[in-house]
Amino acid sequence: MHIGALAERTGMSLRTLRHYDETGLLKPSGRSEGGFRLYTDDDLARLLVIRRMKPLGFSLDEMADLLEVVDQLRASAGSTGSADGADSASSGYNAADTHGSLRARLDAYVESAQERRAELARKLDMADEFIALLRST
Repeated sequence: MHIGALAERTGMSLRTLRHYDETGLLKPSGRSEGGFRLYTDDDLARLLVIRRMKPLGFSLDEMADLLEVVDQLRASAGSTGSADGADSASSGYNAADTHGSLRARLDAYVESAQERRAELARKLDMADEFIALLRST
């Protein structure tokens, strides 16, 4: 799909999508012969994750890091090494340690998202109290 269709489906601006491309947060999967950005359903899913992080106040760097963690976890879940672990030994790292480190990073993002959501809920409660106060005046 072209950038306009992606913008329409997500409610995000073309400027934002171009910025995400320029910063590397969301690269299009391809380009048309005319050089137009082309996005897939996987790109759409990735953008929806980004869109859900925005109201929680995650920075672009945090968004990029989380997406990298998710990508690596999915890749490690899809890869199959040899039964004796030779693949991980020959590459110089322990796959179980790497997976554990990635899970810990993901868990930290989950905890941060929960804390940020709780803060937003507190602010929403305060806004509701304010509106009620105004209505009672």
